[in-house]
Amino acid sequence: MLDRLAPLPRSFYARPVLTVARDAIGKIVVHASEEGIAAGRIVEAEAYRGPEDRAAHSAGGRRTRRTEAMWGAPGHAYLFLLYGMHWAFNLVTTAEGEPHAVLIRAIEPLPPLDLMCARRGLAANRRELTNGPGKVCAALGLDGRHYGMDLCTPRLFLASDGGTRRPRIGRSPRINVDYAGAWARRPWRFYERENRYVSVKPRD
Repeated sequence: MLDRLAPLPRSFYARPVLTVARDAIGKIVVHASEEGIAAGRIVEAEAYRGPEDRAAHSAGGRRTRRTEAMWGAPGHAYLFLLYGMHWAFNLVTTAEGEPHAVLIRAIEPLPPLDLMCARRGLAANRRELTNGPGKVCAALGLDGRHYGMDLCTPRLFLASDGGTRRPRIGRSPRINVDYAGAWARRPWRFYERENRYVSVKPRD
């Protein structure tokens, strides 16, 4: 099945970040590497709408070597290190010059699972396999080498599941952004209700 999936068009990403974040739930993220193909259904995502959003890396118009991909064209990957240890995968959205991105927080792994299990050192039935942003990158084999990658190519992309499963979507404030003041209370986290791979119990 995975080898028959096609990348979503750039027009999917060239929309308001909140729309992309919500619509990302239920989409399939695929990484085809030399080791093999790894994929999962997105079940949790957060929108970051800089530069006004104080929780975004581009807050206040910050444009650095790390954030440069966020300022580019929609449909590219923005990766960064969490706590200097774990990679996090983001979708660049909206339009060039508008540094908006969607953080993929959790996925439901899709078979075959051998590669993801080997990368994580966990059994296939463990929800800890992919229930957090760092775990997602580890399972999919994503790191700094994928920074700025075009998501409309067959190597790393989002695909439709063909409408075979319509997610029940909830929303809540984002996770671990208390430093952002009032922006931390924005309900910009989207998740699939009752999915066991969602990283944190919804606060709604």
